[in-house]
Amino acid sequence: MRFPLPLVLVLAATVYAAPNPKAFLGRWDFTVTPATGNPYPQWMELKQEGGKLTGRVQPRGGGWRVIEGASIDDSGKLTVNVSPATQRAPAIHWELTSPGKNQLTGIEKRGEKDGPKLAAVRAPKLDRKAPKAWEAPRAIFNGKDLTGWEPIGNVSNSKWVARDGELVNDNPDPPAGTPRGPSAANIKTTEKFQDFKLHIEVLCPDHGNSGIYLRGRYEVQVGTEGGKLPDHEMGAIYSHYPPPANDLNLGKWTSFDITLVGRHVTVVRDGKVYHNNVEIPGPTGGALDSNEAEPGPFFLQGDHHGVIRYRNITVQVPKK
Repeated sequence: MRFPLPLVLVLAATVYAAPNPKAFLGRWDFTVTPATGNPYPQWMELKQEGGKLTGRVQPRGGGWRVIEGASIDDSGKLTVNVSPATQRAPAIHWELTSPGKNQLTGIEKRGEKDGPKLAAVRAPKLDRKAPKAWEAPRAIFNGKDLTGWEPIGNVSNSKWVARDGELVNDNPDPPAGTPRGPSAANIKTTEKFQDFKLHIEVLCPDHGNSGIYLRGRYEVQVGTEGGKLPDHEMGAIYSHYPPPANDLNLGKWTSFDITLVGRHVTVVRDGKVYHNNVEIPGPTGGALDSNEAEPGPFFLQGDHHGVIRYRNITVQVPKK
């Protein structure tokens, strides 16, 4: 006697749950700690679009870069491809995990070799309303000496002097055909600021290059990097917002009036609005640190050649 075949065949199936990227999405302030030397800041913004992880990273210097690719493995480790291999350097990628809420830790890999250690915190929103009133302007450069300012970086080669009421980076370009010397120093205020209104005047020569860093983290470009990228030119929020027109207008005195509240900035140059309450996503290249919630100094870039002159530097802070 034959038995009928079963009417239903039961199949065992395993349902795969894709790793959840939520813990990694958003903006992150990084501290990078090499085996030797001082820690330095970087920044990352990670998004999920169309099922793919995309975003950008801000390296130690220069402009931000598009992430080459990112993925999360079954163990919950995020791999971010920061830069491809070149003839001069191996590929760089970050391997990151989330040990706790709003934290990332990991390592930078340079090819197959371990590089600096990485630690990050979720970037603060810094979404504050403008103060109802401001204190009167006060000078933060006395025009006579460097009181209240200190060189940073290559301090043994500082070219900063107070001369004729001006704060001068006396570092001229060498004669044509002559090798450039070592980088000179930058300079920053010893006082730190949170929200403020800054007035500053600058005379930048043709082909000069400097920058005004707000809280030591966000650069307003002074001078030129050659005109190839508008957001690297005079008056730009470096790498984020270009000036409204490619109007360098170098070689003569020009004024900037800059208001920073939280991470929103307004920049007015010679009475013309360059940026109106725009949001700065994160630290720009050359930032002193990535501690965005904290007050920071004003920092003027002096490590490029060109005699850059600043004067009439005043600040207003919120009225208590």
